[in-house]
Amino acid sequence: MPRFPPSPSPNLLHRLFSSSNKRSSSSPTAALLSGDFHLRQFSSGNAARAAKGEKEPWWKESMNKVRNIGISAHIDSGKTTLTERVLFYTGRIHEIHEVRGRDGVGAKMDSMDLEREKGITIQSAATYCTWKDYKVNIIDTPGHVDFTIEVERALRVLDGAILVLCSVGGVQSQSITVDRQMRRYEVPRVAFINKLDRMGADPWKVLSQARAKLRHHSAAVQMPIGLEENFKGLIDLVHVKAIFFHGSSGENVVAGDIPADMEELVAEKRRELIETVSEVDDVLAEKFLNDEPITAAELEEAIRRATIAQKFVPVFMGSAFKNKGVQPLLDGVVSYLPCPTEVNNYALDQDNEEAKVTLTGSPDGPLVALAFKLEEGRFGQLTYLRIYEGVIKKGDFIINVNTKKRIKVPRLVRMHSNDMEDIQEAHAGEIVAVFGIDCASGHTFTDGSVKYTMTSMSVPEPVMSLAVQPVSKDSGGQFSKALQRFQKEDPTFRVGLDPDSNQTIISGMGELHLDIYVERMRREYKVDATVGKPRVNFRETITQRAEFDYLHKKQSGGAGQYGRVTGYVEPLPSDSKEKFEFENMIVGQAIPSGFIPAIEKGFKEAANSGSLIGHPVENIRIVLTDGASHAVDSSELAFKMAAIYAFRLCYTAAKPVILEPVMLVELKVPTEFQGTVAGDLNKRKGIIVGNDQEGDDSVIQAHVPLNNMFGYSTSLRSMTQGKGEFTMEYKEHCAVSNDVQTQLVNAHNATKPTV
Repeated sequence: MPRFPPSPSPNLLHRLFSSSNKRSSSSPTAALLSGDFHLRQFSSGNAARAAKGEKEPWWKESMNKVRNIGISAHIDSGKTTLTERVLFYTGRIHEIHEVRGRDGVGAKMDSMDLEREKGITIQSAATYCTWKDYKVNIIDTPGHVDFTIEVERALRVLDGAILVLCSVGGVQSQSITVDRQMRRYEVPRVAFINKLDRMGADPWKVLSQARAKLRHHSAAVQMPIGLEENFKGLIDLVHVKAIFFHGSSGENVVAGDIPADMEELVAEKRRELIETVSEVDDVLAEKFLNDEPITAAELEEAIRRATIAQKFVPVFMGSAFKNKGVQPLLDGVVSYLPCPTEVNNYALDQDNEEAKVTLTGSPDGPLVALAFKLEEGRFGQLTYLRIYEGVIKKGDFIINVNTKKRIKVPRLVRMHSNDMEDIQEAHAGEIVAVFGIDCASGHTFTDGSVKYTMTSMSVPEPVMSLAVQPVSKDSGGQFSKALQRFQKEDPTFRVGLDPDSNQTIISGMGELHLDIYVERMRREYKVDATVGKPRVNFRETITQRAEFDYLHKKQSGGAGQYGRVTGYVEPLPSDSKEKFEFENMIVGQAIPSGFIPAIEKGFKEAANSGSLIGHPVENIRIVLTDGASHAVDSSELAFKMAAIYAFRLCYTAAKPVILEPVMLVELKVPTEFQGTVAGDLNKRKGIIVGNDQEGDDSVIQAHVPLNNMFGYSTSLRSMTQGKGEFTMEYKEHCAVSNDVQTQLVNAHNATKPTV
């Protein structure tokens, strides 16, 4: 694997203390440089410094110059192209390659062959660069909804984000999903309206869409000089100057005078910016209301305060492909997005009943790091870590809080897409990777002095399943090895066994998601697999309360089985977070308390397979009110069997229904095909919930059952002469209509083996 030469810049501690190297050997600095120290004890040094009048801790300045950002957006908005330009302008790469480049190289961040062929990002990729003395860690994320977990886990560990919007497509379905994820993890963000060189570019339309659809309190901090083929440069509304990009790759940024015909519009847009920011920033509001002149520095500080407080989203503009607007965006990242110490991160103290603990984000504290992504590399498992507090060093012993295992750090690297640079240590606020650590995604590591765990990330449920099996029986070992690895890497990818057909079932977020894994199996493990018809992950639930009273009694010589359970089942409220609830309301000792867990286990097992079509039952509450036991014949097994049979008997009386996954589908089709497409959606039992006009295109939003969406991309192409496009994402599980339920039940009964 190619590696970078060691970084010419000295490591952090050496850089921080080299200035004091000339002091006498008796000083604490000399002791530090001689190696006779322990990192955790820096806090006492801070106290000494404070006593001498030095207020700032030793790490403050270096931490202020770190930014951890993610680049997220809808498919084909230009995320990877933008990242490629960022790496070029910061000197990390020396030539620019396009995503679907004719030179066959492909963008740096799309390191997988599949990504380069298809022109899409499949895995989030991490890199780092330096911009004007600031260290910027960047994660480029996929835009396709099928790889939503990659965005989820990237945003979980980042301090800020760039939301890329297409100046033609505007705010699209995945833009809304990504923005929702940013809100969930409270990530401050800046927006970048890309592709201003394209036909039909309209940044002001996109800005009003962001305010309406994303409910962003936002305003432009730049405006374009010309649009489409006349796009020449930008006007910075904060510093009131024009910016032009010269050179073969736009590397020379030249400030110039604002064109005379735009001065009036610039004054109006700057006033709008000040007005919007002053609505959420008291300091600026006071100056604005008093009609005092507002300097560029004051406006910049106000935008920074409002952005970090997530009350404002500054909007930048440009065209990454045409090399315009990327450097000012980097300046915006540095100016407006927070450093690690400005973001509140919380851990749960396992020694204190999971009480919330605020992490300081300083290298002084005890080590707290989160494993947020795993990759199987050539040298074993590669674990990506975000360090929230403390320092990690190569050769250190760290504790996995989730498994209680003590592990040595054999190798510490900094990632640049699929290249690595070995480092000796990393401190709070950095994103690094370690080799040779066995753990799962979401595990927390500490130095052993504290027992903190970080809150886990939200993992969506899979919505689609496929039956797969290897073509050759000899490749069974590689087949299971591949499935194990993919499961470990991707929490939304699940593997199971169909008890009826004995086939391996893989489940994921959509057709593309599962196709990619089957293709990766073929390329990376040389395993050809046959794929069955896609299956939808239906669920079952009940609609009314039903009583149960079942006695399980068996006598066959020797100890028998005896267990009686009485109670009722009822549906949980639709907004309940729990899918299954069990409550023991027995008064007295009708059933000894030692058997209650076995009864709960029996009900859980029974709920794994409903009697309608054999899919899991959810949103169900089971209440145990009475029962009976036998002094000799009662056992855990007897009560477990009693619970299973009791559930099956009362299930029909509870009027069960089948739930199917419903997708939010967004289509963009030329207006002349609108009627045909809408008619086809109705045939697929879709409900159209929105229809907007964008130039010559119609944007249709609909809720459609996933079961009716297989092969839709082919149908849409034929209906729209290849001009239509669509995206879909999981919305919720809804009850199916009676005729569909009858069809599904009959189909399920037909596949049951006859005895």
